[in-house]
Amino acid sequence: MKITLAFDSFKGSLSSLEVAEAFEEGLRTVYDDCEILKFPIADGGEGTAGALVSALGGAMVECSVGDPLGRPVAARYGIINDGSTAVIEMAEASGLTLLRPEERNPLYTSTRGFGELILDALSRGCRRLLLGIGGSATNDAGMGMMQALGYRFLDSSGTELPACGLSLGSVAKIDASLVPGIVREAEFIVACDVVNPFCGREGVAYIFAPQKGADDAMVSLLDKGLYHFAKRIKEYTGVDVINMQGAGAAGGVGGALAAMLGAQLMPGAQMVLDALHFDERVTGSDFIVTGEGRIDAQTLMGKAPAVILQRALRLDIPVIAVGGTVVWCDELRKSSFKAIVPLVTDDTPLEEAMKPSVTRENLRRVAREVR
Repeated sequence: MKITLAFDSFKGSLSSLEVAEAFEEGLRTVYDDCEILKFPIADGGEGTAGALVSALGGAMVECSVGDPLGRPVAARYGIINDGSTAVIEMAEASGLTLLRPEERNPLYTSTRGFGELILDALSRGCRRLLLGIGGSATNDAGMGMMQALGYRFLDSSGTELPACGLSLGSVAKIDASLVPGIVREAEFIVACDVVNPFCGREGVAYIFAPQKGADDAMVSLLDKGLYHFAKRIKEYTGVDVINMQGAGAAGGVGGALAAMLGAQLMPGAQMVLDALHFDERVTGSDFIVTGEGRIDAQTLMGKAPAVILQRALRLDIPVIAVGGTVVWCDELRKSSFKAIVPLVTDDTPLEEAMKPSVTRENLRRVAREVR
């Protein structure tokens, strides 16, 4: 028998690998001679680099880059596939959690540190970049990132602009004459679960800038700047990012990567599963067990368990979903999961349920009941 375990983390309790290990312990008491494959899964956000390094035998590296306000910060990323591929989480360098609440201002925060991470990976020989762009503190449409990679953004007088949201509306020309060859040679694949366009009422400024510190006046200024910057991007690349799905991700970084670096935008779980060669490795499994800390209607909207289910159905492999908690709805009841199993009952206090020791024991118990 061959069983595949492919869990996302149970946030606040156990990592994806720890969940799989506990579940395997329970399975071994029932299926002692079976082959068990364990895939630590992530969705392109926090933990993605660690999950892929753990699964593929890579290494984590650290370098000093600028935080959203340009201050030095130690950031880590992963290198896999014999040094050819880097896995970089934008939040390590340009994340909202790096700033105190009173420091958050998307007119001035920059993605330059994220670009410095990318440049560091390129300098180490990586030519395939898997980028997770969630959790940013920025709304500079990737100006800082591109500046770190050699691009220059000039105003009408030819003066180079500081790379921040406030400068978006002043860009008259994009100059790529100093971009090194290693940037042009690289392949960029971006985990992008945000579908918002670059600008407009459903765009990045109106929807996400307030949580990054913007007031109404800032939101209006940023949106006008994004529209202006989108026109400069089209002049330079021929690509119209204004209504591109996902272009608004990470304050416009999605659009900049797609238009200026030819990046492929895809759902985070898809990116991770592709990197793991998931489909070919799980072929022949008798069943797959997946899950996350909370299974609800959102689970079916592109999150890791749903993506795993879609792939398994194509391979004719049944899938069991296990959640720390399950919030039942019609969509879940009608889904194609063979079973959906909660670890705890509704009356279990959340604080108790999330204790790592309790989660491990509940995973072992559920695993012993799987058939």
